[in-house]
Amino acid sequence: MRNKKETLWTKDFSCITVATILSAIGGEAMNLPLSLLVFEETQSTFLAALLLICGMLPDVILPILVAPVIDRGTKKKWIVGLDVLMALLYVAIGAWAGQYGFNYGIYILFVFVVGTISVFYRLSFSAWYPDLIPVGFEQKGFAVSGTIYPIITICMAPIATFLYEKISISILFYLVAGLTLLSVLVELCIRETQKTTSETYTFFRYVADIKEGFMYLKKEHGVRNIYTYMSITSGASEGVAVMAQAYYQTQPWLSVTMLGFLKSAEMIGRVIGGAVQYKWEIAPKKRYAFTKMVYSVYDTMDAFLLFMPYPLMLLNRFLCGTLGSMSATIRSVAIQSYLPAHMRARVQALFGVIFAIGGIFFQLVAGILGEMIPYRMVAFLLGMLTFTSMIFLIVIPKKDNTPIYAAQRITEEQ
Repeated sequence: MRNKKETLWTKDFSCITVATILSAIGGEAMNLPLSLLVFEETQSTFLAALLLICGMLPDVILPILVAPVIDRGTKKKWIVGLDVLMALLYVAIGAWAGQYGFNYGIYILFVFVVGTISVFYRLSFSAWYPDLIPVGFEQKGFAVSGTIYPIITICMAPIATFLYEKISISILFYLVAGLTLLSVLVELCIRETQKTTSETYTFFRYVADIKEGFMYLKKEHGVRNIYTYMSITSGASEGVAVMAQAYYQTQPWLSVTMLGFLKSAEMIGRVIGGAVQYKWEIAPKKRYAFTKMVYSVYDTMDAFLLFMPYPLMLLNRFLCGTLGSMSATIRSVAIQSYLPAHMRARVQALFGVIFAIGGIFFQLVAGILGEMIPYRMVAFLLGMLTFTSMIFLIVIPKKDNTPIYAAQRITEEQ
């Protein structure tokens, strides 16, 4: 059912899109240079992976503890407050880096604090974003959000590697802080539509909310299957990314600039995939079959990525980007349509924990194996593992998974 306004681009949706773009630019400008800096200074895949792992540690338990509070609170206040806090943190670490230079321990602490703030931010954003999409435009809305980061990465991956080589890391921190504050100004223009309750939120109600989240997932086998697979494949892909970065930094015929273009190739594919999803909707009854095909291709391509010549690596990432963007949009539409609005943050939190555990485990394994066996073999093993998990979690339990992918958003008017 289409919204009466018959448009996706309301003021609120436009503002959240602009704010997301600004945040994406800042994140991409910072993440890749920081990762490159750590490997260059330490020459260790284990320490490079450990930095990423520390950023994920807060996701191991914190989401479950904070999600009930976020579900009952106003998301706008969380988003704006956390962005201000993040900007201040960037200014502080920028000043420190400018004064003292590289210190692995300080960057470990910085990444951990950023990870902690990000737990609150992601839960608030994921619970708020569906409410800013007009009813009937869910696939278009999630296609837009799924396209933002690829477009920014296309532009920023080569620029970020160039900036890494030309300016100090402290200046980059200041630039990102400025972009974050600019996004705050845009977020303040968004209306908060959620009504707050006058009910006193007691500790016992808080505990009951957490239990309610677990009980909901206990009966929802399909949601569990999908998110468990995603935690495995996303964690393994992050491990492959660590291996790819190390491979590009240690092979004489490759360079970090070529790595930047590799990332851009994937992001170009994601933009095209998002554009396709924005223009043409995939019928709910066809979502499951399409997603199953995409996962099969993606996992296989991950496994063989580093065994290909550079032109085929670019094609590999382009195809994975295109198909991956389309499947991600379908998954977001389906699950957000399936989940009750008052359960979104709690369900996302529970699976955020699983995602974190998967990411930590696979990056740790990748980092350790990267010290012992060739980087290409580590990537191959991770890709094959995710393909196997797809068979057991997506293909075999078809009966449980299909209703999730076929879900459609129900409105009060329906």
